[in-house]
Amino acid sequence: MSTPRLDVLKEVYGDDFERAKRRFEDIYEKFKKEFPDSEPEFFTAPGRTEIIGNHTDHNGGHVIAGSISLDSIGAAAPNGTNTLHLFNEGYGEFSIDVTRPEDFPKESGTISLLAGMTEYLNKNGFKIGGFDVYVTTEVISSAGVSSSASFEMLLMAIINHLFNDGNLSFSDYAKAGQYAENVYWNKASGLMDQMACAVGGPILLSFKDEITYEKIPFGFGDYGYDMVIINTGKGHADLSEDYSAVPNEMKAVAKALGADRLCNTSLEDLIANMNDVVKKVDNDRAILRAIHYFTEDRRVLDMVDAVSKKDFETILSLIKESGISSYDQLQNVFTNANPTEQKITLALAITRLFLEKKGRGICRVHGGGFAGVIQTILPHEDLDEYVKYMSEYFGKENVYPMNVRAVGAAHLEK
Repeated sequence: MSTPRLDVLKEVYGDDFERAKRRFEDIYEKFKKEFPDSEPEFFTAPGRTEIIGNHTDHNGGHVIAGSISLDSIGAAAPNGTNTLHLFNEGYGEFSIDVTRPEDFPKESGTISLLAGMTEYLNKNGFKIGGFDVYVTTEVISSAGVSSSASFEMLLMAIINHLFNDGNLSFSDYAKAGQYAENVYWNKASGLMDQMACAVGGPILLSFKDEITYEKIPFGFGDYGYDMVIINTGKGHADLSEDYSAVPNEMKAVAKALGADRLCNTSLEDLIANMNDVVKKVDNDRAILRAIHYFTEDRRVLDMVDAVSKKDFETILSLIKESGISSYDQLQNVFTNANPTEQKITLALAITRLFLEKKGRGICRVHGGGFAGVIQTILPHEDLDEYVKYMSEYFGKENVYPMNVRAVGAAHLEK
């Protein structure tokens, strides 16, 4: 049976390589059942965690993000036609003509993402042909760890390997995914999710001009700590308005200061012109969100410095401050459309009781917020007790201890 080489699996999955091997054996069998005449290549793309830099990307700021141990995997082979034929386990079967992506519907889930990425590639001179692919994922859906970006980056890794001789950059991957979400899904996606899933490892991202990134040498495990993601459950309200309001309100403050985005002005300018901005914007929350942007962007750069000094106490303190600022100023822990539903707020409160009893560890809202996920960072010796504790309230299936992994979207050699 064909699977990725064991040394390759060990590099990507570490001590979990045996379970990864079984996953690829399983996906190989499923691929061969659907496409018996083809021999597949194997691919992976992780979900992502935002470590610090909550809602700064869309206004030209900095983010530290990392790929996580939960990933999407695929088995794929070219089929010599113009048809992309996808089995997406748990989501369904899809086919598109890669020469005519405009024929396929928008705002229709997976098929729209496929059409959008294909259209981006065609418009920008990249190659794509027909291929057969079977995909399965462990990345939590609708929970702030970028299941859609993981899927997009998996498909881009496949397309890069099968048709472009590995010549696409991670920025090309990310822009194709963003185009699909912006144009075909009507979702105001930035590039942070896609870049974190594509590149892998902890990375510092800058969004001021052309997106840039650099890997940084950091992992919670280096200091005897673990990261845990708690999926509190998808909110019942439509969150599109909440997500769009954050960048729009920040940009309204920037406009009042004579700039297009907050990265082109400063906290000092805001404070010096506060009374004028208050009159122009007439939205106190927008000003609070702008203050969050400026202080959060500074925290990201301070964390880069702390990482270089291996100052873990400062690292934890900065991430804790990030969570407090998201709670108080950014205000993305629940939606005003349904203020009685506050799963994130409740999960944070329950977690803080645990951490205060232990006298160590931190927690914060994770990702876009308003509903979904919190992130907890705590010593390894407290991990099992915390998992059991939170499982009482949210179910063990929603408590995910995880690591930041070094490998992003990639072809896995056999």
